[in-house]
Amino acid sequence: MVLDTTDARVLAEFYRQLLGYQYRAGDEPPPAEEPDPQGRDWLVLTGPGGQRLAFQQVDEVAEPTWPDAAVPQQLHLDMGVRTAEELRRQHDRALALGARLLRDRSDDPDEELYVYADPAGHPFCIFVTPSA
Repeated sequence: MVLDTTDARVLAEFYRQLLGYQYRAGDEPPPAEEPDPQGRDWLVLTGPGGQRLAFQQVDEVAEPTWPDAAVPQQLHLDMGVRTAEELRRQHDRALALGARLLRDRSDDPDEELYVYADPAGHPFCIFVTPSA
């Protein structure tokens, strides 16, 4: 999965913290006292099961306007948690990391979920699924 963004480092760092993934060797941020090298147009995160999420630097990208269809969401990421309590914890974390809440369905008796926009505007969901 690759997400286009105008700031690959910011978006990669958001998902690294949200998902607990690690940077692929060589993609880590430089030490705080050194600037991030220019031209880093591709960053990759890896998950504990080998999942990969990449970020491609682009000059511009139209932010989805979901739920309005003017600019389609093109894709969205779904993330499951096992309990309503964990959903609320992850909701607070997502907001603290910079996600923007788009829809609250946490009281839905059939499928408790939240829909967010990440810092680049890509929609993603966190929902309760006992098999998460």
